[in-house]
Amino acid sequence: MATTPTIRENFHNVREKIEMAALRASRKPQEIVLIAVSKTHPAGAIREAYDVGLRHFGENRVQEWEGKLSALADLRATWHLIGHLQSNKAARAAKVFHSVDSVDDWSLAQRLDRAQAEKGTGEKLRVLIEVHMGGEETKSGVSEADSPELAERLLAFAHLELAGLMCIPPFRDNPDEVRPFFERLRKLKQQLEARIARPLPTLSMGMSHDFEAAILEGSTEVRIGTAIFGTRPKNP
Repeated sequence: MATTPTIRENFHNVREKIEMAALRASRKPQEIVLIAVSKTHPAGAIREAYDVGLRHFGENRVQEWEGKLSALADLRATWHLIGHLQSNKAARAAKVFHSVDSVDDWSLAQRLDRAQAEKGTGEKLRVLIEVHMGGEETKSGVSEADSPELAERLLAFAHLELAGLMCIPPFRDNPDEVRPFFERLRKLKQQLEARIARPLPTLSMGMSHDFEAAILEGSTEVRIGTAIFGTRPKNP
């Protein structure tokens, strides 16, 4: 009977694939940040992942992460909100995340800026613009056409640091069929950099089934859940 791979084994397997994809793209593997998507997984699994070397974690819901935070407060990790954020939860998100990777609306950004200012730390909250690439009604994000205006408006906020773009493209069984979406996001980033006259270092794209294709198209952050933690627990 086959045994289930451990988080340690999965982590090393994913790291090896990241390195191979980076080398294929003539890139340095260390340029690519691995975000372990820990949504629905318990605090113990996150701690286990931290112990084997992971330092970035992605959660989808503010309330779920608030429930885990006290058990993990001693970890020197970076916590990313990667799921859709409602404006009425912006203040809570700013308190418990280091980065909000799914900003898609000016009013949401306004609330995040205000909440970050109220923290009084003097630090900026890192944000990414989520771009809606595939036209799917079930997914969030600002349109490609509207993203330049949103980027320009985000630069006016004193307490937010616009770092780049994120997308969740349509699922395809063949990862090569997703590459055109990744290519479009990369080109959009380049266009925005020229328009706002400043670099946007982050391209967050690629998940468990297509992260190698994303790396070939320039991804700097990949969001990996199942390939590290295994199948997500089913809700009771």
